[in-house]
Amino acid sequence: MPLARSLSITSLSGLEEWDEEFDLEDAVLFEIAWEVANKVGGIYTVIQTKARLTAEEWGENYFLVGPYVESNVRTQVELIEPTNPALKRAIDKMNSSGCKVYFGRWLIEGSPYVVLIDVAFTAWNLDKWKKELWDNFSIGVPWFDREANDAVLFGFLTAWLLGEIDHRDRPPPHILAHFHEWLAGLGLALCRQRQLPVATIFTTHATLLGRYLCAGSVDFYNNLADFNVDKEAGDRQIYHRYCLERTAARCAHVFTTVSQITAVEAEHLLKRKPDIITPNGLNVKKFSAMHEFQNLHAQSKNRIQEFIRGHFYGHLDFNLDKCLFLFIAGRYEFSNKGADIFLEALARLNYLLRVNHSDVTVVAFFIMPARTNNFNVETLKGQAVRKQLWDTAQTVKERFGKKLYESLLVGQLPDVSKMLDKDDFTMMKRAIFATQRQCQPPICTHNMLEDSNDPILTCIRRIGLFNSSADRVKVIFHPEFLSSTSPLLPMDYEEFVRGCHLGVFPSYYEPWGYTPAECTVMGIPSISTNLSGFGCFMEEHIADPSAYGIYILDRRYRGVDESCNQLTSYLFQFCQQSRRARIIQRNRTERLSDLLDWRYLGVCLSKHSHGVLSVSHPLNPTNLSFQAQGFRYPRPASVPPSPSLSRHSSPRQSEAEEDDDRYDEDAEAEKDRLNIRQPLTLPSKKGPALPYTLPGANGEKNGAASVKN
Repeated sequence: MPLARSLSITSLSGLEEWDEEFDLEDAVLFEIAWEVANKVGGIYTVIQTKARLTAEEWGENYFLVGPYVESNVRTQVELIEPTNPALKRAIDKMNSSGCKVYFGRWLIEGSPYVVLIDVAFTAWNLDKWKKELWDNFSIGVPWFDREANDAVLFGFLTAWLLGEIDHRDRPPPHILAHFHEWLAGLGLALCRQRQLPVATIFTTHATLLGRYLCAGSVDFYNNLADFNVDKEAGDRQIYHRYCLERTAARCAHVFTTVSQITAVEAEHLLKRKPDIITPNGLNVKKFSAMHEFQNLHAQSKNRIQEFIRGHFYGHLDFNLDKCLFLFIAGRYEFSNKGADIFLEALARLNYLLRVNHSDVTVVAFFIMPARTNNFNVETLKGQAVRKQLWDTAQTVKERFGKKLYESLLVGQLPDVSKMLDKDDFTMMKRAIFATQRQCQPPICTHNMLEDSNDPILTCIRRIGLFNSSADRVKVIFHPEFLSSTSPLLPMDYEEFVRGCHLGVFPSYYEPWGYTPAECTVMGIPSISTNLSGFGCFMEEHIADPSAYGIYILDRRYRGVDESCNQLTSYLFQFCQQSRRARIIQRNRTERLSDLLDWRYLGVCLSKHSHGVLSVSHPLNPTNLSFQAQGFRYPRPASVPPSPSLSRHSSPRQSEAEEDDDRYDEDAEAEKDRLNIRQPLTLPSKKGPALPYTLPGANGEKNGAASVKN
């Protein structure tokens, strides 16, 4: 039956009547997620990057709660004694009752406190807790779903921890618990069912059912209102997971999502409209000199070029100085991440570059982890041949230099024809012979376990991009995460992104999108879609995103073929840009990093944290919906603009003409800085909280008087 909702948080039984104003010294924030000190997906990045700002605001009263994973704790966590007396008593009591709960500091920026719960050690309670889950919520969890079993254990242990917080201190601490995703959501529902004095926030970063539906190649966004959610979840055997997620969303005092597109999705699939949108941010480190990140781009690009020299040995018939590096990265979700439309656009781009006799070569990287058994032998051989050629060149150079030095010592100009002897030519001929290659450069850098059924390789076979000499578009599939210790491409992901020219992320399902956001803060242009949270955010706050290197692909109101043509047009026009135009565009892109800084985006979440804690007797109810006033970049007046379908149609200017373009970097940067408002001042630990009511309440009931489904 549908969940009833009470008028406000203050009417919830079990929630003490807190004063309208309180000190943050008496408030405690618990942030609960399965990815605390446990990297699984994008939520790890959200929590890790936000931790420093939150720790600065809440100080000693901020605690992250996550699962205990020994391999992660050994390298990421320093175990210490609990610092908070009430929390220490709670942990000691749980440990004496047969649990294993650890306390420490997460060794990331901000060094936040973490409470880590060993769910496996308490697995003997699983059957009992499943029965309680059924009795109180009518949710049954099958025995074979290990991930859901872990969610049950983690939820009950989290609620146990919050319930054990000793309230003997006077005044008692005001507890705010922020839960992320369905894996932690059961703890929120249990806090409500047990009437614990805990104010709760639930954030869904992507709905479970939405991800499954999109992976099934359905027309998702045009049919959101028509889905029979119970039937769809049951057909995909995730009904129990869906119930856990929906219960947490309906029970939370404040329900948030990370983007407007996900808010629409949550309203239809979880049956509750989010109270607030909380976009994800990053810790942005600004350079003291504007050209510094351009230098980093050049350095990283040189390292990618070295890899290209080895990978294409014997077929290196293109100019690396006129070579553009494109990439797509993320989870291997072929359709959801847009790899299908990207490959089709690359095939069309290859045709356009060939018929227009372009001297530009495009190398497209696919960085998506898949099942492999080892590196490709041919790929490793290429890097070995490259190194051998380099060693040969260095040897010949040393011998040439020695002869040149001796000739100059005796006061004679060298006879160049005699500087290289027979041995030198023999050595170079052997090196050239070693570069002979009968086969084409490999597409994949690894041996795939399911080569014949792999979606990317199957699509490449269909479109015929085999890295031949005639192709102006080359494809490299790297099915594992990048690492600086790799013998093949020894670069961290950040270094690799900095060395590329364009990130391409034409996702069909992307609730936020950290990959284009990371490109932006590093000054790399990117292509996103209006079905991604990042793309919608940029469209809202930038008058002309393409002028700043943020290309927004329309995948909501166009067919697949139309979207593919639009993507092809973006790629082709990007290939036509001059080097100077790309430098200007990177400067503009990097200036957008302020929009994605947690010091701006964290303000709205902070306001809600304080608002939820000051709900007792609001004298002047205030809607704290986050309005990003001032977050609006106008279209830059200077030229050259970036290519876009909406641009004026004047002919492209030549390299010589560009020197006369009116472009003042400093003046334009100053205008952009003025368009970004200063970060709002967060309430101090001693300052009063703002009076608060749930946004959009208007008398609507919020909260849950009954949480039985």
